[in-house]
Amino acid sequence: MDADRLTACTFPLREKPLGDAFGVIKNAGFDQVDLLARMPHFSVTDPDYSLDELERQCEVHGIRVANLGAYCGRGFSSEEDGVREEAMNEMELTLAAGKRLGVRTIRVTPGNGKRDEIDALVPPFQESARMAEAAGLYLGIENHGTEISGNPEACLEICKKVGSKHFGILYEPCNLMAAGIDYQEAFDILQDHVVHVHVKDGAHDGSGKWSRTMLGEGEIDYLWVYDQVEAIGYTGEYALEYEVPKIEAVETGYKKWRDYWLALPR
Repeated sequence: MDADRLTACTFPLREKPLGDAFGVIKNAGFDQVDLLARMPHFSVTDPDYSLDELERQCEVHGIRVANLGAYCGRGFSSEEDGVREEAMNEMELTLAAGKRLGVRTIRVTPGNGKRDEIDALVPPFQESARMAEAAGLYLGIENHGTEISGNPEACLEICKKVGSKHFGILYEPCNLMAAGIDYQEAFDILQDHVVHVHVKDGAHDGSGKWSRTMLGEGEIDYLWVYDQVEAIGYTGEYALEYEVPKIEAVETGYKKWRDYWLALPR
């Protein structure tokens, strides 16, 4: 596996100051991050946040921001003009920050996640996709359990209606399985629209409940995932998202995940 295309999500370190989070990730062997768009890690709306300081921390730690785990688009389904305008302003600011940082992808949120709101979401996401294309960026809805994001057919519907190669899906096999959706069947549906990939693992217990596991100890076949994603011509990053601190602290566990991924026989 190619270390140059591997990133670490800052989500599991979301309570730590940015510099501390970068230090943990760098010590685990990563050179790139999928940066969570919450304070204290990233914001385009909080007046106390500084992109200059983010860039300084990147330089200090030798870290590149490859992806932004943002929440742009939450207000696109609002009935209030002012809320929709604020949501578009957040999108514009995030795209500008993403271009400045040199990221490839930005995660977006499909409004309130209701499937019957898709048609209302299409025009603002079409405008967003045009801006993203002009900036050389990609927008992706993460498979995450709402009526849209957790439903492959609904994800396909909104992708087709937006109709841009710069708008698609952040493919997340573990989230799909947690929602009771087969990740391989979902990929067959979404394969033409995958713009980013998150990696974590899980398994069903004796009662059928899905729980997260250390990477490689669950049910998800990441050799299959990698081969399928590569076969569609994907050239982006694979972001490891460590969400099992109860099993092992992120400070030691992230390195094990990185070592496991890089040892996969490809």
